[in-house]
Amino acid sequence: MKDHNQQANACDIISDAGRLSELAAIIAQEPELAVDVEMDSLHHYREKVCLIQVSTRTKSWLIDPLALRDMSPLAVPLGNPDTLIVMHGADYDIRSLHRDFGIEVCNLFDTMIAARFVGIAEFGLAALLKARFGVELNKKYQKADWSKRPLSPEMCLYATADTADLLPLYDQLRGELIKNGRLSWLEEECRLACQARVSEKEGPLFLSCKGAGKLKGRSLAILEELLRLRDQQARELDRPPFKVISAETLVEFAEKRPRSLAELAAVKGMTPGQIHRYGERILKAITTALAMPEDNLPRFPRKRREEPADGTKERLKMLKSWREQRSTGLGLDPGVVAPNWLLEGIAGSHPASVTDLDAVPGMREWQKGLYGEELVALLEVKDFK
Repeated sequence: MKDHNQQANACDIISDAGRLSELAAIIAQEPELAVDVEMDSLHHYREKVCLIQVSTRTKSWLIDPLALRDMSPLAVPLGNPDTLIVMHGADYDIRSLHRDFGIEVCNLFDTMIAARFVGIAEFGLAALLKARFGVELNKKYQKADWSKRPLSPEMCLYATADTADLLPLYDQLRGELIKNGRLSWLEEECRLACQARVSEKEGPLFLSCKGAGKLKGRSLAILEELLRLRDQQARELDRPPFKVISAETLVEFAEKRPRSLAELAAVKGMTPGQIHRYGERILKAITTALAMPEDNLPRFPRKRREEPADGTKERLKMLKSWREQRSTGLGLDPGVVAPNWLLEGIAGSHPASVTDLDAVPGMREWQKGLYGEELVALLEVKDFK
């Protein structure tokens, strides 16, 4: 078991172009790399990758993208199909690396997915490292502002610990997947994870606001005006919008339509400081929305709920019962075997053959191979009409 304090003290912080090129050449020779990133999403309006951790089996580096203009040297080793990139919960890290630097990962082993596929209920990295290696990760810096410089020795230690034991963890989990005949499941999921990209949100801001769906017409117009105001303030302050005013408070404003500072103060969640800074602007935004012509009032888009086809509800109920038994037999969480949305798709399409399962959105090859014929036979047993 390695000493993480020694590894952190020996860890290099890469902050200039020359050293980044040297590192890229070194890690390009490695067959596998452990990688993680730290973000600043809890502290700034636009989140960004603030630190990239890379570990081999003997050494770790912290790469400082805030000090480097060009991160392209990393694209070759991280994107090499012959180099295995081991990450934990890789989905958003892969999206962020591509968004910020154009870096693509194409040969991934995600230890979080692997842990779920071998039936581990506590699949967070901290829980896995404690159970497997007796390593205690310090959670103090989970919500730290990683854009601040200089990084303290403690932050470097925390960041290094996220990748220092990923390769030994990979060794164990890969062995267990092979033993259980499930490595191909992991490989398929990781191929799909490598394709994940950040997509820009389109349309009104209320589409991404929790609680907006219960509002209509005038109240929805008020909420949109308030969300725009909050977004503008967040941008100017370089803070996440939720740290300016909570969404719950804005929804309550839209419902109660306060017309004075005193009425604003009566709304739960508003502090005196917020009323001082934003109160008059909030009232103005509400007045603007109240004066909006009826024809211009927004509507929350709602998907038309189609009546389920004959037997769909009965098929879904049977599929969930089948899943409980199957997942117990496999020693897996039911949502790993077949999430609810997948069962709903199968029930709605009522496949008559394994080939028909190809038309079910999100159906994986490993799932078809594991229980495709079984499902088709199960659905044929009973007349659901």
